[in-house]
Amino acid sequence: MRLSPRRIARIAGTFYLLTFLTGLPAFFIRSRLGIALGLIAGLCYVVVTLLFYYIFRPVNKTLSLLAAFVSLAGCAMGPVAAGFHFTLLINPLVFFGFYCLLIGFLIFRSAFLPGILGALMAFAGLGWLTILSASVASRLHPYNLIPGLIGEGALTVWLLAVGLNDQRWKAQGTHF
Repeated sequence: MRLSPRRIARIAGTFYLLTFLTGLPAFFIRSRLGIALGLIAGLCYVVVTLLFYYIFRPVNKTLSLLAAFVSLAGCAMGPVAAGFHFTLLINPLVFFGFYCLLIGFLIFRSAFLPGILGALMAFAGLGWLTILSASVASRLHPYNLIPGLIGEGALTVWLLAVGLNDQRWKAQGTHF
């Protein structure tokens, strides 16, 4: 049995929600529980990334693959650094900033999701990218986290509540 694109989008929304529900507490809990929650959040985000690659491939296969690569690199950084006991030179949230910008562009160019979600994801990406500058990030913290919660949260809610337009997804997919 093949799943419809709408169903796949809703599954992506479910894993996105699980990312929030495990990632937010992991951000504040500094113990083994926090580490475990962070790993679960990371695994959920890997699932979201792979599903998004599938969902956005009809829009632009190359950009969808680039977005997946950037997200997977961001997901891998924390566990790799912890496993090999080294300090990261760049915060993994920067990768998610670029990822959100790419996904925002893909949403905006898609025929099957509302463009406002693309704009909100781009807004999220810009918020995460403030972390590129430690001085800017420290001055803006915690407000620079709000765009990510808004953009990624809006996309999560949309995917859970609506999914995507199957007919438009299939029509856009005939062009690649």
